[in-house]
Amino acid sequence: MTIQPFLYLLLLPLWFQNPNNMSAEDRAKLEAQNAQLQTILQKAPKLPLERTDVKGPEPLSLVSWVASDRNGRIYLLQRGDKMDPVIVLDRNGKLVGSWGKGMYTTPHAIRIDPQGNVWTTDAASSMVYKFSPDGKKLMEIEVGGQPAPCGAFCSTTDIAFAPNGNLFIADGYRNARILEYTPQGKKIREWGSAGAGPGQFVLPHSIQIDENGIVYVADRENGRIQRFDLQGKYLGEWSKYGKTFGLKLDKGAIWLSSIPRGPNGPPGWLIKLDRKTGEILGYLDTIGTHGMDVMTNGEVLSASPGADKAPHWYRLK
Repeated sequence: MTIQPFLYLLLLPLWFQNPNNMSAEDRAKLEAQNAQLQTILQKAPKLPLERTDVKGPEPLSLVSWVASDRNGRIYLLQRGDKMDPVIVLDRNGKLVGSWGKGMYTTPHAIRIDPQGNVWTTDAASSMVYKFSPDGKKLMEIEVGGQPAPCGAFCSTTDIAFAPNGNLFIADGYRNARILEYTPQGKKIREWGSAGAGPGQFVLPHSIQIDENGIVYVADRENGRIQRFDLQGKYLGEWSKYGKTFGLKLDKGAIWLSSIPRGPNGPPGWLIKLDRKTGEILGYLDTIGTHGMDVMTNGEVLSASPGADKAPHWYRLK
């Protein structure tokens, strides 16, 4: 189901359309949620990680998302026009590859699948690309269905990989749906609609799938992580961890990149949860983290295209 733009705007909460028009009741609710999160964080341990900048090539700018492979290579997806959109670095920040010039409108997310292939999403064109680790294009999926007129943000946000090899694409900007494809790129189904109820979304911004087939969706503007089975059946949600932009599974945990809800915005946090219980295991203070990844050694990478454009590496102390 594709949500027409006028209907989608009507379904958006007031604070998303214009924070200055937020009602006193809505503002009080958001302030209470933010206060609850601050209390949770005050009781949670700070994780033993130390931030350093990722020293990539110049003029690298506006890094939207970051990923890493099993060999420790770092993949950046960036929106600057002076370099290729996909930048590959070694662990020392040395440029070892790049590609994608002319292929993107608004580069958004980059992910590495279990076989080591590189996938990206475009938040304007609806194109999802699959590449080999050295940048050879292996597949493209045109999701389509963008409402018109389409600006810089009106399409796909993230991609995840099911245990059976199927692909799940979050189509969050101006749509509110999750789409499932075969490994060969054939569409199977889609589910979700705009709204704030179970199985509804206001900007599904990130998606992950665990080994048991549980689908985790960052329902960004509703300030929650919803959980589903592979057919889209609603299994529950976590609604106390702020406005979540990015998700990343890490063994028995799931990481969130979040900021406070409402008009206050950054700074924010990287939050680590027990994915069985949804309880917090620890956190890090950040500035407006967007996409993120966890390396095989437990270190964390983050990208901040807003207030702080540089990618960061949270190394073990």
